[in-house]
Amino acid sequence: MKTKYSKLTCGLSAVAMALALGACDDYLDITPPSEVSPEAYFSTADQLAAYTINLYTGSGVDGSRGSNAFPHHGLGGSSYVTFFDGDQGTDNENGTDNRFYDGNSYYTVGNDGGAWSFTTINNINYFIREVMPKYEAGAINGADQMVRHYIGEAYMLRATEYFAKLRALGDFPILTECQPQDYEILTDHSKRRPRNEVARFILADMDTAINFLSDGSLTGGRNRMTQDAARLFKARVALYEATFERYFAGTPFVPDKNAGWPGASKDYNANFVYDNATEVDFFLTEAMKEAKIVADNHPTLATNSKKMNGTSATGFSTNQYYDLFTTQDPSKIDEALMYRSYDFDISGGHTLNQYIRSGRGYTQEFANVFLMDNGLPIYAPNSGYAGDDFVADTKLNRDWRWRLFMKAPGEYVYADNADMRIGTGKKNKLDAELKAPNCVSVSAAYADFTSPTGYQKGKGWSTNSTWNKGGYDVSAAIIFRAAEAYLIYMEACWEKNGDGLDADAWKYWSALRTRAGLPADANVTIAATDLDQEELTSHDFALYSGGKRINSKVLYNIRRERRCELMGEGMRMDDLIRWRALEQLKTNRYFRHGCKFFGPMLEWQPQAGGKARFVKYDQADPTANNVSSPNDTEGGFNGDASYLCLERVSSVNDWYKSGYSWRMAHYLSPIAEHHFVMTADGSDLSTSPIYQNPYWGTEHSTPAQQ
Repeated sequence: MKTKYSKLTCGLSAVAMALALGACDDYLDITPPSEVSPEAYFSTADQLAAYTINLYTGSGVDGSRGSNAFPHHGLGGSSYVTFFDGDQGTDNENGTDNRFYDGNSYYTVGNDGGAWSFTTINNINYFIREVMPKYEAGAINGADQMVRHYIGEAYMLRATEYFAKLRALGDFPILTECQPQDYEILTDHSKRRPRNEVARFILADMDTAINFLSDGSLTGGRNRMTQDAARLFKARVALYEATFERYFAGTPFVPDKNAGWPGASKDYNANFVYDNATEVDFFLTEAMKEAKIVADNHPTLATNSKKMNGTSATGFSTNQYYDLFTTQDPSKIDEALMYRSYDFDISGGHTLNQYIRSGRGYTQEFANVFLMDNGLPIYAPNSGYAGDDFVADTKLNRDWRWRLFMKAPGEYVYADNADMRIGTGKKNKLDAELKAPNCVSVSAAYADFTSPTGYQKGKGWSTNSTWNKGGYDVSAAIIFRAAEAYLIYMEACWEKNGDGLDADAWKYWSALRTRAGLPADANVTIAATDLDQEELTSHDFALYSGGKRINSKVLYNIRRERRCELMGEGMRMDDLIRWRALEQLKTNRYFRHGCKFFGPMLEWQPQAGGKARFVKYDQADPTANNVSSPNDTEGGFNGDASYLCLERVSSVNDWYKSGYSWRMAHYLSPIAEHHFVMTADGSDLSTSPIYQNPYWGTEHSTPAQQ
């Protein structure tokens, strides 16, 4: 830290040592230029804007979808850190998440680091401390709307940071002031506040943000925050907390002293009183209120022209719904509440397209959850389901979200390059008829696109290859969109009123279904829903809450709607956590699957000696396998080994036997050992004001206790 600015750090170096307990050089990263005194800085709207925009990225918060305050397609350059990959490892996509592994080494208490950090919070608190008195005194130059807007950004940024803490850790210290460099004070400020208080604090910050923020007309448009984006974020937080507290009622994960809440062990919580029903109702009310405002402010969703891209080399018709996720300029699409634009010459690009076109795919379980365009589930009599012998068949007469955002063999992907197609031809990649997906990685001469599940991810896939220069793409990243407000209102309304949804909930649901090409009336689907069949065909985690299967067909279909509408947008794991939808896996070993590879599609793989040339299974050396075995009924989809089993490719892989499991502790992250050591009185870690999350110990490298 530069001595000249010691009083500007708000005690941040001490916070790093004793509160954040991170590296000793975690000082205030964003300080006024060296030639400007602290008293002179924050005197213009432009200076406020420069400070807050730097806090949009680089948060690095454990629990966030990517390392940004507002996750998007990376930081520019070669980064691909993106919320579009946030569904990896769930029942939606391939990839693994160590929280699902039941072994002793994959997910453990850390030695240091983790989500227990305060650097960004202190940066924001510093801004608020310095700016608010100047604003109230009228001492900041610039248009009042701009000055107010950037103040609103600071409050939303603090709320965003705290939401990441809430999701990762639950209870957390609430700090609104910069901390002095005093060890005893900092240790005292390590006291965790109950999660419902943290959530209420976030909503209070959002109220302030909403009051100060504008529509963005003078402050960079929707490339920065806007008032409606803030309302949507507030609704998101409120729904998250309402459902988390409802489904975890009676467990140590909510601040219930009678249910083993670890915070009850601390004297500073002695007078805390918690009423679960009151808290849940409060957050549901807030979620509905803000979601309705956003939904009614944006009644027109991006239009689905019901035209597929890539059906032929020249078949690239305009479809605004698809383009919402691929255009360079979403400013004319009302649904896009906030986005990040890219420019090769200014901000660089991102590598999302390169990332998702190789090694990313949706699961068979996810494929089966999408409805037919007549509104019926695939198992319903007379649904018209064409089956899954071929990946392309799963698109026939289906929900348009599956048609648009899953790339099937035979499809052209770039409007300006007729040689680039999905799949594997019988002879080569330029075959006139491609019917099989490329599920194994081989030479570029064989195939251009790879998906280990066969169901290639396609949301956000640009149709213009010229936007992909040097490996970089410049399609804009959608951060907030109005459709989420529709979903939030529907779900909050059910959680508040049960199956008796109000007129607004049905209206919003109808709008989403109509765009997806489904009958507007959701009752068509509800009446045809069989939860036993849903279990059999989709094994949907969201069929469960608290280890028990839900019994409302309305609720299940609301959860289905959310899953399908937000496919590939990184929301799935958060939803599964807040619904408490995973502990059934403790007793039911679960494997995820890809397409029906060992069926008619197999003959369309390049052949050699009567066998698929590049496909390897049942090898003497199991590490040489690249797909699961067609003889492995144990890992098969309902016993059918024709479907690829993602966890059972090699028998020497840890996931092969374990499959997906769950431990209760994994609903929250553990706090690292070092934070207890630095705040304890001597070697007795129980004297620390910090308490550990349920079912975790304080010794580093130890797994969850249950």
